[in-house]
Amino acid sequence: MIAHTKESQDQISPSGAIALLQEGNQRFVQRKLADRDLLEQVKQTADGQYPFATILSCIDSRVSAELVFDQGVGDIFSARVAGNIVNEDVLGSMEFACKLAGTKVVVVLGHTACGAVKGACDDARLGNLTALVSKIKPAVHAVKEPEDEALRNSKNASFVDTVAETNVRLTLDNIRKQSAVLKEMEDNGEISIVGAMYDIATGKVSFMA
Repeated sequence: MIAHTKESQDQISPSGAIALLQEGNQRFVQRKLADRDLLEQVKQTADGQYPFATILSCIDSRVSAELVFDQGVGDIFSARVAGNIVNEDVLGSMEFACKLAGTKVVVVLGHTACGAVKGACDDARLGNLTALVSKIKPAVHAVKEPEDEALRNSKNASFVDTVAETNVRLTLDNIRKQSAVLKEMEDNGEISIVGAMYDIATGKVSFMA
């Protein structure tokens, strides 16, 4: 499998980019990874890169976008931060990836049992982590059930995962609100901005409607 070229990148639509990621995850789950020579792809991309997707995911060691979507060198831009949140640096990176480098989809990838989300649920405080966790707290407040405070913490796995999914949706909203560049590209049909959740127990990625 060869690395993407400008020509192959141009031929991929936003929906086609999502399909490529879904197919890659299916290969990952089924243990049928694509046959690729990564060092050969290193050579193929030495003079330029033409990724088709931009993935914002958590730093969690179990959620490497390249692995779970079975992609090779030069296929995707990967932005990672605990809790898959956005700030101006992440947004600027996404704008570069889409507007200047030509990717066709932005995926915000959350995951089950997210440690950063657990921290937000428990109101964790530790150095700079306190400020990061505060960016996830709106998702905690947005989830209304259960009402019992004793069940609204990291010990409730279902609550944590619901907050994680809500956090993805709020991050999508923030991308559109805070990046006029990406919002305009989406409105013009040049890119799609979508959310997804990764199940750390099965390896499966589920894209959100």
